[in-house]
Amino acid sequence: MFPRNIIYMLLSVIIGITIHEFFHAWMANFLGDPTAKRMGRVSLNPLVHLDPMGSIMMLMAAWSGIGFGWGKPVPVNPYNTGRDPVEASGLIGVMGPFSNLALAMVAALSLRIGSLPAGILTEFLVVLVLANISLAIFNLIPIPPLDGFSVLLAILNAIRQPWASSWFRALARIEAQGPMILLVVFMLDAMLPSFSIIGTFIRPPIYLLASLLLG
Repeated sequence: MFPRNIIYMLLSVIIGITIHEFFHAWMANFLGDPTAKRMGRVSLNPLVHLDPMGSIMMLMAAWSGIGFGWGKPVPVNPYNTGRDPVEASGLIGVMGPFSNLALAMVAALSLRIGSLPAGILTEFLVVLVLANISLAIFNLIPIPPLDGFSVLLAILNAIRQPWASSWFRALARIEAQGPMILLVVFMLDAMLPSFSIIGTFIRPPIYLLASLLLG
């Protein structure tokens, strides 16, 4: 990977994580939970959202082309919203991936209607689109603590059927083990580079959305 592309990727991920965490915090505050706002997280300043270790991993991933980085989780208390806490958690959770997809769409639209000549800006916008699509799809994986888990629980909670209630209770029981499950999945991916468990699930929708947005 050329150094310029490393810079593109690093900036794109920093922007994506900042937007992602900002909208988590904004939605929580909008629903009535001021926890994140009191901690200064309703902000577009990347410094309040970046995690030190996650940032180092982000840099390593940008340099090597493999791996992952992360931002500081936004502190929320869904019981402050006055809504069903599962519903509130789902709404707060979905805003992160939604914001990344929205940013990818805006960047892609700029490429399509801006008639930009080939150059640094065009190259950066393409990477920005791909990075934010990837962030959105990855975070929608229904494994805690990723956003997809809270979204899935909210959907199951809203379906008033016995099967949905059974799935909800079963998934809720494994929530505390979610980070360990995710770590094991990452370790297996690292040990089996020829077969990526996460890649198998997220690559098809990433490729599909990228082809739709970028053509």
